[in-house]
Amino acid sequence: MRKLCLLAAFISPLACAQVVSVETNSLMRLPNTASTLQLERLEVADYGTLLVPSNVTELNVGELRLGHEARIAIVPSEQALDMKVVRAELSEGSQITARGAPGTYLKAARSGRNLNLQFKALKAPLLLVDARGGTGAPGFVGLDGANGQEPGCTWGQAGRGFDGSNGSDGQPGAAGALVRLEVPRDFPAELIKVDVAGGAGGAAGPGGKPGAGGKSKGCVVYRADGGKSGKPGVDGQPGPAGAAGSVTVQRL
Repeated sequence: MRKLCLLAAFISPLACAQVVSVETNSLMRLPNTASTLQLERLEVADYGTLLVPSNVTELNVGELRLGHEARIAIVPSEQALDMKVVRAELSEGSQITARGAPGTYLKAARSGRNLNLQFKALKAPLLLVDARGGTGAPGFVGLDGANGQEPGCTWGQAGRGFDGSNGSDGQPGAAGALVRLEVPRDFPAELIKVDVAGGAGGAAGPGGKPGAGGKSKGCVVYRADGGKSGKPGVDGQPGPAGAAGSVTVQRL
């Protein structure tokens, strides 16, 4: 990133126009020192990625160029992102992504980030925006059953294996984002592709394995029978999908 007005940076960081260039096959992260960023020019080369931090809520760009399969990846946040572009030229396969984060065993899935995108001039074979919700967290795996006790020669019955515990249900997927687009009046509607589907539900937790029964044992007078194995735990249910978001398109 190259600052074009160093003097203005000492007075007000937001007053300084900047040029950001992301090289081919590389990743760059915008600074998270301010919630509003003003860029004179933003260029992401082929297969490059620009990461927009969660604390950035307003991004103003004079000229935007995205190369082949380039992307702007927006980190999930509860706050919407307002992105305004004066002139944009997008290459084939490029996209803006604001997908929610998948759930984990410790955290619930996150929704797609709400977006307000404005393009005053736009040239692109396809305007592709992905703002789907995150996939739900998987269910917990059931505990395996303990093995049965082996018989002794003074008692003739082996212990039965314990049952495995049931797996838990997967967690719900997160909701898709609310996306508002402002595009030039002459930009074809069929070239706008916005995905705001809810995230898939989390996978079901598998049931625990059954414990093995105690093994049979040969004694001097008789042979002690082995114990029966336990029953496997029941698998949980997949989590429900998240709610779909919405898309609003307005012509400038």
